[in-house]
Amino acid sequence: MCGIAGVLSLASPLSETELVTVRAMTNTLRHRGPDDWAVRHGALWAVGNTRLKIIDLSDRANLPMTNEDGSVLVAYNGEITNFRELRAKHRLDERHQFRTTSDTEVLIHLYEDLGIDCLRELTGMFAFCLIDQKRGRAYVVRDFYGIRPLFFLRRGDRLYFASELKALLAIPDFEPRVNPEALHHFFSLAYIPGRLTPFQDLEELQGGELIEVELGRGATERQYYELRYDPDPAITEAEIVRPLHDAMLDSVRRNLISDAPLGLTLSGGFDTSSILALVKELDRHRELHTFSLVIGERSFDESAYQHLIVDAVRPIHHEIPFHAADVEKNLLAHMAYLDEPTGDGAAIPSYVLANTAKKYVSVLLSGEGGDETFNAYETHAALKARALYRRWTTPWMRSWIRRAAHALPCNYSKLSFDFLAKRFTDGAELPVPEAHLFWRHVLTEEEKKRLMPRYADFPPTHRLFTDLFDRLDFADDLNRISALDIKYYFIGDLMVKNDRTFMAHSIEARFPFMDRLLLEFVSRIPPELRLKGLKRRYIQKQAMKSLVPRQIYRRSNMGLELPHAIWFLDEMRPLGESWFARDRVEKTGLFDAAFVDQLWRDHLARRRDNGRALWCVLNVLAWHELFIERRDHASYREAAVTG
Repeated sequence: MCGIAGVLSLASPLSETELVTVRAMTNTLRHRGPDDWAVRHGALWAVGNTRLKIIDLSDRANLPMTNEDGSVLVAYNGEITNFRELRAKHRLDERHQFRTTSDTEVLIHLYEDLGIDCLRELTGMFAFCLIDQKRGRAYVVRDFYGIRPLFFLRRGDRLYFASELKALLAIPDFEPRVNPEALHHFFSLAYIPGRLTPFQDLEELQGGELIEVELGRGATERQYYELRYDPDPAITEAEIVRPLHDAMLDSVRRNLISDAPLGLTLSGGFDTSSILALVKELDRHRELHTFSLVIGERSFDESAYQHLIVDAVRPIHHEIPFHAADVEKNLLAHMAYLDEPTGDGAAIPSYVLANTAKKYVSVLLSGEGGDETFNAYETHAALKARALYRRWTTPWMRSWIRRAAHALPCNYSKLSFDFLAKRFTDGAELPVPEAHLFWRHVLTEEEKKRLMPRYADFPPTHRLFTDLFDRLDFADDLNRISALDIKYYFIGDLMVKNDRTFMAHSIEARFPFMDRLLLEFVSRIPPELRLKGLKRRYIQKQAMKSLVPRQIYRRSNMGLELPHAIWFLDEMRPLGESWFARDRVEKTGLFDAAFVDQLWRDHLARRRDNGRALWCVLNVLAWHELFIERRDHASYREAAVTG
C-alpha cells in the first residue's frame, strides 16, 4: 500500500513551482508509505509516490517504477492479487527483463503488451497513474469497486490527483470551502456519496473509472468496468456450494501474498470468522495475527463469538479494549486522517485497532464487503419482508401497525426491537429504492432543512438511489439493491473508514470478499440462493457450514458500531455538552443551533434515540474545526505519531 500524487498538464509545460507542489503533496502522504518516497517528472507531468513495502521488500521495487527503457512509468497504490498468474499466463518473462518480484512491474509489462485494456485482466485493489511517454498519454485509474482511494481537482489546464484529500489541500492558493451539497446528503446517509467530497471543487474518482489524458491537449473520463448481475437460473444449491467455497478459498489465498507480516481484523461475525477458517484450511493460521475489539457495552460486545473462532483455529490473537474515553482521546486525531466526516461509529475503534496492530503487522485482511457480496444486510431481508407485508396487509392494517410501533418506548441497545419496528413499518410504505434509504437514514429531508436551513434547496437524497436503481436493467430488485450498496455505501462509508484508519498507521487493508473474480462468480448465483426466504447470506453459510463454529453460523448479522446513543447519556455526555454548545455550533455557519440543541435534549430525555444523528453532527463539527477553521490538521497527525 502506498500513496500517490501528481499533476498532469493539458496544455503548457509545468513550472518549477508546480514541481515543488507535487513534492509537498507527496510528503503529505508519508503515513501511507513510510519506507520510501520519490517524485519523477517530465515537461507535462509530475508524479510522486510514497511506499509501504509489502511485496518484494528490496529497494529495486521502489516507486514510481518504470519499464526497461523508462518510456512507461507508474505511480502506484495497491495490490494486484493475481499478478503471479498473469505473469505466467502472458509469458511476460519471455519478452521483458524483470528486476523485481512485485505486482507493480507485472502491471507495467502487461500495459506494454495489451495497452490500457490490460485492466480487464486484473483483480485486486489499486489506484495508479501511468505515464506512456512514447504515446504522450497518461491514465489515472481507480480499481473496479473503489477499494483504493483517488481524488482529483481540475484547475485551469491542470489535472491534480492524490490518494487523499489532504494532499490536494497542499496546492498553493487552494481555498478549502465547505461543499453544502455533500453535507446535505451526508445527513441522510452518514457518508458522502459518489463523486462529492466535503470540499468544493475536489472530486472523487469512482470505482471502475479512469481519466485518460492526452498530455498537452485534454482529458476524458470514462467507465472502464461495471459489475453485471447476470444470474444463471439453472444453478442449483447442490452444485454451487463447493465451487463457491473454492472461489472464496482462492481469493483468500491470493490476498495472503505478502513479504511483510499479515493480520486479520476479527469481529466474531460470519465474514471474518470465515476468512480465518479459510486461512486455516490453507495452513497459514499459525503465522497469522488476529485483532479483536472488545467494546465496553454489553449489547455491543462480540467477544464471546471472537473466542469461539480463535479457540477453533488458534491464530496469534490480540484483544483491544475500547471504552467511551477512547472516543474523546482519538476524535480529532482520527479525523485528521479521514479528511471527511463519517457517521460510521466503527471509524475510531478501527483507528485504535490499527494502532495496536502496527506493532505486529503491515497488512490486515478484513471481512468488509462480505455483506454486500452475499446479501447479509438487514435491509436486504427487509426488501423481501416488505413485499410479503404489503401483500398480506391492507393499508388500514399497516397504518395501525405503524402507530403501535411508534408507541414503543425508546431502547438504545443495538438494533433494538422498537428501532427496527419503527423503521420497517414506515419504510415499507415507500418504493423499493426509497425504502432502502429510509431503513438506514439519519435524518429525514424535513429534519435536514431544520438542521441546515441555509442549504434547503438540494434535491432529496433518495434521488441518488432512485436514479441508479431505475437505470439498472437487472431483473431482480435484490441485485439492483446490491449494486446500490457497492456504488454508494461500500465506497463512501466502508472504504473511507478502512483505508484511512489503517493507513494512518501505515497498514495495508485487503478485502478478500470484494476481489473481482469472487464477486463476479457470486453475481452469477441466483438471488434466491444468496437470500433464501429471509435467510441472509444463505449460500455463503452453506459453503462454510463445516468450517465455522455452529454458534457463529447461527448468529444474526451485527456489524461493528459504537454505542454512542448509550454513551451520550453518561460517559460521553460532557463531550456532547462541549461540542453541541450554542457558540461552537453557530460559529460554523452550517447549523441551526436551536435544532441541534433540541436533538441533544430529546436524546438525553429519552424521548427519541438521536444518537446517530448527534454522532454525525459531532463529526462534521470536528471536521470543520480541523480543516476549515484552524486548518491545522497536520499537527494532530504529528501528535498521533509521537503520542
